[in-house]
Amino acid sequence: MTIKEAERRTGLTRSNIRFYEKEKLIEPSRNDNNGYRDYSAADIENLKKIAFLRTLEITIEDIRRIIAGQAPMAEIIEKQAETIGEQIESLGRAKVMCEKMLESGDVSYEELQIEKYMADPGIYWKENKAVFKLDSVSFMHLWGSFITWSAITFICLMIGILSYAKLPDKIPVQWSHGAAVSSVDKAFIFAYPLACVLLRVAVRPVIYTRLLRNRPCGEPVTEYLTNYLCFIALSVELFSILFVCGAAKSVAAVIAVDTAVFLGMLLAAALHLGGTGRYKRKRLF
Repeated sequence: MTIKEAERRTGLTRSNIRFYEKEKLIEPSRNDNNGYRDYSAADIENLKKIAFLRTLEITIEDIRRIIAGQAPMAEIIEKQAETIGEQIESLGRAKVMCEKMLESGDVSYEELQIEKYMADPGIYWKENKAVFKLDSVSFMHLWGSFITWSAITFICLMIGILSYAKLPDKIPVQWSHGAAVSSVDKAFIFAYPLACVLLRVAVRPVIYTRLLRNRPCGEPVTEYLTNYLCFIALSVELFSILFVCGAAKSVAAVIAVDTAVFLGMLLAAALHLGGTGRYKRKRLF
């Protein structure tokens, strides 16, 4: 059957169906006569099952594992039930606290006295530690922000403008064992800020939609990764200038340091977020 018929039978939109195909959750056959996708009754049932599991906020990756037989569905459902239970408990406490504040009339910041709502602040902070875990990785959001990208791109551009007149006619773009093996016109120095723009405009959406859309923290990780790639461009630009001046020899060392810093910060964020079920299950887009 055609995708239009698949839409009618499942109640899903065409974009949803196409997305599940791209994620390889279903693989309809092709009509030999016209090359169009031919959805079978089994495909329709699978689409319904996938959509149902998504309404439970089970991730695409977990659904893929279930379909592939890599994880029992009961195990995934049990873990999801626990996560939802934790969310309900946390939200329930927050709801009760909000109701108490409204009943007391204590609704202005100036008049707020937190001692009226908790016996021991230390215990209360521990009960809400998930919130503070998110606050503790604010550096990741800062690094992945538009402001950071703008700063990196601006620095790239200014370095190109300020160094252009002093550069030789040819600058290296490939190195091996401390020696340049390929050179291009010095105007290439402006390719680095251009690369930052392309990474933000063209590459970032692809990284998110193809790799991280249904991953925990997919959006901030995408922003973080994009800015990291821009930082690599900035580092290579600086290295090119330093190489010409005889002040640096190994671009591999520069990239290795950048990568070590990137992975270290990402690992630190992952460790902080590891126990934060609410954030891990949040749908960002």
